[in-house]
Amino acid sequence: MKLASEAMGGKAAVRPPVSVQRDSSETVQSDAVIEFIPPLRLFARSLCKNPVEADDLVQETLLRAIENIHLYKPGTNLRAWLFTIMRNRFYSNCIKQAREKPGSKDCVASIPVGIVDTQYWHLRMSEMVRAINDLPVHFRETFVAVVILGVSYLDAAEMFDCDIGTIKSRIYRARATLASATE
Repeated sequence: MKLASEAMGGKAAVRPPVSVQRDSSETVQSDAVIEFIPPLRLFARSLCKNPVEADDLVQETLLRAIENIHLYKPGTNLRAWLFTIMRNRFYSNCIKQAREKPGSKDCVASIPVGIVDTQYWHLRMSEMVRAINDLPVHFRETFVAVVILGVSYLDAAEMFDCDIGTIKSRIYRARATLASATE
Protein backbone atom coordinates (compact mmCIF):
# COMPACT_ATOMS: atom_id res chain seq x y z
CA MET A 1 0.00 0.00 0.00
CA LYS A 2 1.53 3.28 -1.08
CA LEU A 3 1.55 6.24 1.18
CA ALA A 4 0.26 9.55 -0.03
CA SER A 5 3.74 11.03 0.16
CA GLU A 6 5.15 8.27 -2.07
CA ALA A 7 2.37 8.80 -4.58
CA MET A 8 3.35 12.45 -4.86
CA GLY A 9 6.98 11.69 -5.62
CA GLY A 10 8.26 11.47 -2.06
CA LYS A 11 7.07 14.90 -1.02
CA ALA A 12 4.45 15.10 1.68
CA ALA A 13 1.53 17.35 1.03
CA VAL A 14 1.16 19.93 3.73
CA ARG A 15 -2.26 21.42 4.26
CA PRO A 16 -2.66 24.73 5.97
CA PRO A 17 -4.41 24.45 9.33
CA VAL A 18 -8.14 24.99 9.23
CA SER A 19 -9.10 27.98 11.28
CA VAL A 20 -12.52 29.20 12.21
CA GLN A 21 -12.98 32.85 11.62
CA ARG A 22 -15.07 34.31 14.38
CA ASP A 23 -16.58 37.68 14.15
CA SER A 24 -15.53 39.94 17.01
CA SER A 25 -19.19 40.77 17.58
CA GLU A 26 -19.87 37.05 18.27
CA THR A 27 -17.19 37.08 20.97
CA VAL A 28 -18.65 40.22 22.50
CA GLN A 29 -22.14 38.71 22.40
CA SER A 30 -20.90 35.46 23.97
CA ASP A 31 -19.33 37.47 26.77
CA ALA A 32 -22.57 39.42 27.20
CA VAL A 33 -24.48 36.12 27.52
CA ILE A 34 -22.36 35.22 30.55
CA GLU A 35 -23.43 38.42 32.32
CA PHE A 36 -27.04 37.20 32.34
CA ILE A 37 -26.38 33.95 34.22
CA PRO A 38 -27.60 35.20 37.66
CA PRO A 39 -30.95 36.49 36.32
CA LEU A 40 -31.34 33.31 34.26
CA ARG A 41 -30.81 31.20 37.39
CA LEU A 42 -33.46 33.17 39.27
CA PHE A 43 -35.94 32.79 36.44
CA ALA A 44 -35.18 29.07 36.12
CA ARG A 45 -35.75 28.53 39.84
CA SER A 46 -39.08 30.30 39.63
CA LEU A 47 -40.07 27.98 36.79
CA CYS A 48 -38.73 24.66 38.06
CA LYS A 49 -39.14 24.86 41.84
CA ASN A 50 -36.18 22.45 42.07
CA PRO A 51 -32.62 23.86 42.22
CA VAL A 52 -31.08 20.92 40.35
CA GLU A 53 -33.58 21.08 37.50
CA ALA A 54 -33.19 24.87 37.43
CA ASP A 55 -29.43 24.58 37.00
CA ASP A 56 -29.95 22.05 34.21
CA LEU A 57 -32.36 24.44 32.51
CA VAL A 58 -29.85 27.30 32.73
CA GLN A 59 -27.16 25.06 31.27
CA GLU A 60 -29.43 24.01 28.38
CA THR A 61 -30.34 27.65 27.77
CA LEU A 62 -26.73 28.80 27.69
CA LEU A 63 -25.77 25.93 25.42
CA ARG A 64 -28.55 26.79 22.97
CA ALA A 65 -27.71 30.49 23.13
CA ILE A 66 -24.01 30.01 22.44
CA GLU A 67 -24.70 27.48 19.66
CA ASN A 68 -27.12 29.89 18.01
CA ILE A 69 -25.42 33.20 18.75
CA HIS A 70 -25.17 33.77 15.01
CA LEU A 71 -28.99 34.00 14.93
CA TYR A 72 -29.04 36.83 17.44
CA LYS A 73 -29.57 40.22 15.81
CA PRO A 74 -27.24 42.85 17.29
CA GLY A 75 -29.08 45.83 18.65
CA THR A 76 -32.03 43.79 19.92
CA ASN A 77 -32.64 42.85 23.54
CA LEU A 78 -30.20 40.03 24.41
CA ARG A 79 -31.84 39.46 27.78
CA ALA A 80 -35.26 38.93 26.20
CA TRP A 81 -33.71 36.56 23.63
CA LEU A 82 -32.11 34.46 26.42
CA PHE A 83 -35.29 34.40 28.50
CA THR A 84 -37.30 33.34 25.44
CA ILE A 85 -34.88 30.46 24.86
CA MET A 86 -35.23 29.44 28.51
CA ARG A 87 -39.01 29.63 28.50
CA ASN A 88 -39.21 27.57 25.31
CA ARG A 89 -36.80 24.95 26.72
CA PHE A 90 -38.88 24.78 29.90
CA TYR A 91 -42.12 24.21 27.99
CA SER A 92 -40.45 21.64 25.74
CA ASN A 93 -39.21 19.78 28.81
CA CYS A 94 -42.68 19.87 30.38
CA ILE A 95 -44.23 18.39 27.25
CA LYS A 96 -41.53 15.74 27.13
CA GLN A 97 -42.07 14.81 30.79
CA ALA A 98 -45.83 14.59 30.30
CA ARG A 99 -45.32 12.33 27.30
CA GLU A 100 -42.73 10.10 29.01
CA LYS A 101 -44.37 9.51 32.37
CA PRO A 102 -42.35 7.30 34.69
CA GLY A 103 -43.96 4.40 36.50
CA SER A 104 -45.45 2.10 33.92
CA LYS A 105 -47.08 -1.19 34.92
CA ASP A 106 -43.80 -3.11 34.95
CA CYS A 107 -42.08 -0.49 37.10
CA VAL A 108 -40.58 -1.66 40.36
CA ALA A 109 -42.11 1.31 42.18
CA SER A 110 -45.50 -0.39 42.12
CA ILE A 111 -44.23 -3.34 44.19
CA PRO A 112 -44.93 -2.74 47.88
CA VAL A 113 -41.88 -2.38 50.06
CA GLY A 114 -41.65 -4.59 53.12
CA ILE A 115 -41.58 -2.90 56.49
CA VAL A 116 -38.08 -2.73 57.91
CA ASP A 117 -37.76 -4.44 61.24
CA THR A 118 -36.34 -1.48 63.16
CA GLN A 119 -36.71 -3.17 66.52
CA TYR A 120 -34.34 -5.96 65.48
CA TRP A 121 -31.66 -3.52 64.35
CA HIS A 122 -32.10 -1.46 67.50
CA LEU A 123 -31.48 -4.58 69.59
CA ARG A 124 -28.45 -5.49 67.44
CA MET A 125 -27.04 -1.99 67.93
CA SER A 126 -27.57 -2.17 71.70
CA GLU A 127 -25.85 -5.54 71.71
CA MET A 128 -22.89 -4.10 69.76
CA VAL A 129 -22.56 -1.09 72.06
CA ARG A 130 -22.63 -3.37 75.10
CA ALA A 131 -19.95 -5.60 73.53
CA ILE A 132 -17.73 -2.60 72.75
CA ASN A 133 -18.10 -1.35 76.33
CA ASP A 134 -17.11 -4.81 77.62
CA LEU A 135 -13.80 -4.75 75.71
CA PRO A 136 -10.63 -4.17 77.75
CA VAL A 137 -9.78 -0.47 77.90
CA HIS A 138 -6.74 -0.56 75.56
CA PHE A 139 -8.70 -2.58 72.94
CA ARG A 140 -11.77 -0.34 73.25
CA GLU A 141 -9.84 2.93 72.93
CA THR A 142 -7.91 1.69 69.90
CA PHE A 143 -11.01 0.19 68.25
CA VAL A 144 -13.05 3.39 68.71
CA ALA A 145 -10.21 5.60 67.46
CA VAL A 146 -9.34 3.59 64.35
CA VAL A 147 -12.56 1.85 63.30
CA ILE A 148 -15.25 4.25 64.43
CA LEU A 149 -13.50 7.63 64.25
CA GLY A 150 -11.31 6.76 61.25
CA VAL A 151 -7.92 7.65 62.73
CA SER A 152 -5.06 6.13 60.71
CA TYR A 153 -2.93 3.36 62.21
CA LEU A 154 0.11 5.67 62.24
CA ASP A 155 -1.74 8.47 64.03
CA ALA A 156 -3.21 5.99 66.51
CA ALA A 157 0.29 4.64 67.23
CA GLU A 158 1.45 8.15 68.03
CA MET A 159 -1.71 8.88 70.04
CA PHE A 160 -1.37 5.77 72.21
CA ASP A 161 2.45 5.89 72.29
CA CYS A 162 3.03 2.38 70.94
CA ASP A 163 4.16 0.62 67.76
CA ILE A 164 1.92 0.40 64.70
CA GLY A 165 2.02 -3.41 64.99
CA THR A 166 0.51 -3.13 68.47
CA ILE A 167 -2.32 -1.01 67.06
CA LYS A 168 -3.01 -3.59 64.34
CA SER A 169 -2.95 -6.40 66.90
CA ARG A 170 -5.39 -4.57 69.20
CA ILE A 171 -7.78 -3.91 66.31
CA TYR A 172 -7.64 -7.56 65.24
CA ARG A 173 -8.26 -8.84 68.76
CA ALA A 174 -11.05 -6.30 69.38
CA ARG A 175 -12.81 -7.37 66.17
CA ALA A 176 -12.44 -11.04 67.05
CA THR A 177 -13.83 -10.45 70.56
CA LEU A 178 -16.76 -8.43 69.17
CA ALA A 179 -17.52 -11.10 66.55
CA SER A 180 -17.68 -13.82 69.18
CA ALA A 181 -19.70 -11.62 71.58
CA THR A 182 -22.34 -10.71 68.99
CA GLU A 183 -22.89 -14.14 67.41
